[in-house]
Amino acid sequence: MKLGLINSAWAQSGKDTAWGIQKTKELGFDTIDIFADPLDLDVTERCLIRDECRRVGLPIVSIACVATGLIDFNPSVQRFHVDRCMQYLDLAYEYGARNVLLVLGEYIWNKEVIPPTEQWNLAVHHCQLLGEYAESLGVQIALELEPFPLSLLNDVESMVRFIDEVDQSTVQANIDVSHLQLAKVAPAELRKLKGKAIHVHISDCDGKVHGDLPPGRGVVDFEPYLKEIRDLDIEGAVSIELEYSPEPDKIEEWVAEAYRETNNLMQRVGLRG
Repeated sequence: MKLGLINSAWAQSGKDTAWGIQKTKELGFDTIDIFADPLDLDVTERCLIRDECRRVGLPIVSIACVATGLIDFNPSVQRFHVDRCMQYLDLAYEYGARNVLLVLGEYIWNKEVIPPTEQWNLAVHHCQLLGEYAESLGVQIALELEPFPLSLLNDVESMVRFIDEVDQSTVQANIDVSHLQLAKVAPAELRKLKGKAIHVHISDCDGKVHGDLPPGRGVVDFEPYLKEIRDLDIEGAVSIELEYSPEPDKIEEWVAEAYRETNNLMQRVGLRG
């Protein structure tokens, strides 16, 4: 697999998008994921991302999309988010990306008032629509497992069931290593995602709360997870996801550390290639 970086890691730098893309390449990353909303991009920024990634030779693998409105109970909100997700898929096509990383969100009102099955079924229906559209463009959707108690997809069992119900080859799973740790998912559970996973996120955490730290700064035992990921034979990328550095003026060192530690881990288990 290739080693990539989600470009939101550079948010604290105070520099422009092109600078972050160039630094990503300089550090040795193979690929990049883009965190950008097509509804917020003006034409110059939209073109800059595509052209700068091409110029430095950094393929865009994934575009991150949070679309909790897909399971909102208001039809108008649902329609907006279906259309918005389609615009993400258009952007993935435009950039030559492999997938749109999709976060579905959480059950509302503590699973009360509205039966949780209604939100689940809405998500399945809308992902079927989006999966069909993705197929027409030749791109995929990677669903993210979120480690929170009310997340729609918060363990491997729910992810497998959801993918099976959507029943679209373009709708598959993203594996996030720190999320697995927080959700107390054992590495061997990943075997259930054989043929169902297309993308990977990696970061560390303290084992209690969402953290997205460079590997080695938390408690995650990475090698068992990475060995299971290696055995899934995913043709794609392991993308580092970082939250804010406690020392914003040292963001370059923060990202460089994450690159170095992740590369070492991947090399040890024979995953980077």
